Amino acid sequence: MRRRNFLTTLAAIGAMPRLSWADIGSPAYLAAAQTPDGSYSLHGLSLAGESLFALPLPARGHAATAHPERPHAVAFARRPGSYALVLDCARGQALARLTPPEGRQFNGHGAYSLDGSVLYTSEQLAENSEGRVGLWESATYTRIGEIPTHGIGPHELRRLPLSEDLLIANGGIATDPTDRTKLNIDTMRPNLARVTPEGKLVSLAEPPPELHQNSLRHLALLPDGRAACAMQWEGDPAEYPALLALWDEGRITLHEPSLEDSFAMDNYAGSIAYSPATGEIGLTSPKGGVVQIHGADGSYLRMVHRADACGLAASPDGFTLTDGNGAISTLRPGGLELRQNLGLQWDNHLIALAT
Repeated sequence: MRRRNFLTTLAAIGAMPRLSWADIGSPAYLAAAQTPDGSYSLHGLSLAGESLFALPLPARGHAATAHPERPHAVAFARRPGSYALVLDCARGQALARLTPPEGRQFNGHGAYSLDGSVLYTSEQLAENSEGRVGLWESATYTRIGEIPTHGIGPHELRRLPLSEDLLIANGGIATDPTDRTKLNIDTMRPNLARVTPEGKLVSLAEPPPELHQNSLRHLALLPDGRAACAMQWEGDPAEYPALLALWDEGRITLHEPSLEDSFAMDNYAGSIAYSPATGEIGLTSPKGGVVQIHGADGSYLRMVHRADACGLAASPDGFTLTDGNGAISTLRPGGLELRQNLGLQWDNHLIALAT
């Protein structure tokens, strides 16, 4: 959308009554999906798995982030991406289509500042995969700057609770900007970086040297200030290392199930979430068709089988799970219960809204 048209639209919206997430049914989740006709959309889902709204996307989506007050969602393209679409979910319209500056690409994730005034986007330089966080003010979604992620190939970033600092999962993988070929598997160095909004590095944590090929990808925040991280192993496929890391102020510890259950994940963790209701961490593997549950201390508890399961978020009694076969399920300590099947192919992530 051209800036002049966007400002005209913004002025018109500003004259309308101010709406909130409650005005559209207080959706619990955001999720991208592919429809049977091959098109793409972003859905707002209720706790029961009902679609409260569906807005079209120009291409395959990955993750999304929600403004803390206004019913605005930003849908990110699958990595490496060239778009981030700002959607007014109440009025069913696109407010802006963000594009990274020349030589940058979006990496599928973003987050808002505590007051919602700034949008942070995960990005990298196409030339060498060096990480950047794009800064966009959210009144007009104009880019106002960028800061380093202090790593290569950043993926998910989260704003730490009651803070403006960002926790960034730098995957460590340099990729070809055109076909995503991995260029540095032998020398990759993933890390979790805590970074201030000004770009200052507060702390940096890396896996042990012998596990430097364990790419740090996705994040879940724990209520005590720690974070859990899902990993994807890029080393020898005959090895099955831990795919769960716990971060605590610049230190990470790795946690794994038995070797037999490690096989089930197929060296790939797709999404991660923490459930306050059960005090558990969930880790999905669409490649393995399983969900593994750990305690908040990292201890392995159990495993549930579900084909192509990937999207995961907290629910009032455990987790909500989406899969590529269209199902939306509730995962409780007692087992898995199907809630809905909307005939859609859900993409990798299910994003919980704090509304």
